[in-house]
Amino acid sequence: SCREQPIFSTRAHVFQIDPATKRNWIPASKHALTVSYFYDATRNVYRIISVGGTKAIINSTITPNMTFTKTSQKFGQWADSRANTVYGLGFASEQHLSQFAEKFQEVKEAARLAREKSQDKTELTNPALSITSHQVLPSPIISSNGPGEDKLFRSQSADVEITTEKERLKKMLSEGSVSEVQWEAEFFSLQDNNNKLVAALHEANANVDQWKKQLAAYQEETEMLRQRVAELESQGAHDSSSENNKEELSQTLEELELLIKAKDEEIQMLKSQKCGRWEAEGEREETLQKLQELEACNAELERRLHLAEQTLAETLAEREKIQNEVTKVAEIMDVKIFELSEIRQGLAKLVES
Repeated sequence: SCREQPIFSTRAHVFQIDPATKRNWIPASKHALTVSYFYDATRNVYRIISVGGTKAIINSTITPNMTFTKTSQKFGQWADSRANTVYGLGFASEQHLSQFAEKFQEVKEAARLAREKSQDKTELTNPALSITSHQVLPSPIISSNGPGEDKLFRSQSADVEITTEKERLKKMLSEGSVSEVQWEAEFFSLQDNNNKLVAALHEANANVDQWKKQLAAYQEETEMLRQRVAELESQGAHDSSSENNKEELSQTLEELELLIKAKDEEIQMLKSQKCGRWEAEGEREETLQKLQELEACNAELERRLHLAEQTLAETLAEREKIQNEVTKVAEIMDVKIFELSEIRQGLAKLVES
């Protein structure tokens, strides 16, 4: 409820004593549950509560006469007379058990102090119970019918009830098999560990299958890259011959440039001689024809020079492109080889484990 607040929580396997045999433990759930201490500030009451789904597995009000007993390093129990049962808790470690036991002792002491304060407050506020110390008789047997008789009768009845309850609880606890409690707690702990190991094994198998598929894909991609590298290497060998062609083209270009330069000089010389040396019409026509032929030859040489320069530029661009592809493929090969080595090391470690 909203007036209750949790003051301590832990995780444990919850058991209850078999009501038929009073010897065997019955697990309350298949998995560990949250077990919490709650404090009700309105009623000044402490409770241990554990809920499984929508059902309250533990709802135990702590009283000063309760005792939490450690029966093993990871198991503890206490009896609840109101619920007429014995609760058992199996913890994951000895430290969790010690923390729960220490909290139980603190809450038990707080419940005792709360009961004493409540009794003192009742005696102060109830006129029928407000008697002085000299009016209380030392003998437990009194003959008067005053209000003191009711009070003493209630105290003797409560003592008898507590003594009887303690004897019954001791008998119930003595009948419980400590070894069976330990075995059952260890069984559930081993069962949880087994489930975790099975899940981890399934996950490891799934990872191995995935790694194998990834390794096969990497091997296939590596083979393709190797073929690509072989093709590029053969193409690079072909480029060496094209490099020789480039040298020949460069030499041809130089020769053409020299020839064009000589022709230009000859044209300039003919143009300079054209004005003063036209003695005959036939020589003039011959000179003009020769000039036209030289200009046509010059144009042809310039066209060949342009084509040679264009071919050289294309050859250089193609060579640079091939070199870039070779570099890129080499980098990809290095990355894939590193990933393959990592996967092999992971598989080797998994096989060793």
